[in-house]
Amino acid sequence: MSNVSVLRDELFHQMKVGIQSTILLLQKVKEDDWEYKPVPNMRSLHELACHLVAIPEVDLLIMQEKEEETIRQVEQKYNRMNTSTLLAQAMEQGYQLCIDYLSSLSEEEFLTKKTTPFYHDQAGTQAHWFTESVTHIFHHRSQLFTYLKIRGYEVNMFDLYV
Repeated sequence: MSNVSVLRDELFHQMKVGIQSTILLLQKVKEDDWEYKPVPNMRSLHELACHLVAIPEVDLLIMQEKEEETIRQVEQKYNRMNTSTLLAQAMEQGYQLCIDYLSSLSEEEFLTKKTTPFYHDQAGTQAHWFTESVTHIFHHRSQLFTYLKIRGYEVNMFDLYV
């Protein structure tokens, strides 16, 4: 197995850890808390959850240079999901789309194929965008964890590593 394959597989694994732990956190959310906001100028718990679970699919579409309108339509699909079960299923499906695409790339394409998202003027490699997607998940998973902690949920570091 090549070093590139090892690295790509490790990124797949880390994304999966982020997704599995996100799903476990989402399963703790009580319906009454979906509209909770720590402060008025932040996302609600539901808005944060929808953004977080959309990351695998939305970041994939961005990586593939899809138009902004396409991205917004997909985001709206996630915003209409109103249960932890629907959100979890959608995140898993997005993960599979991401894995299918990245697995289809040759090692050279993974390392050198550059794409430019609609919101940026500089291109990045598929390896770059995938790494950014993984960190994006962990960034917002951390926010979700903090929201739950502030709200009084029993969560701790063991909820983050499954």
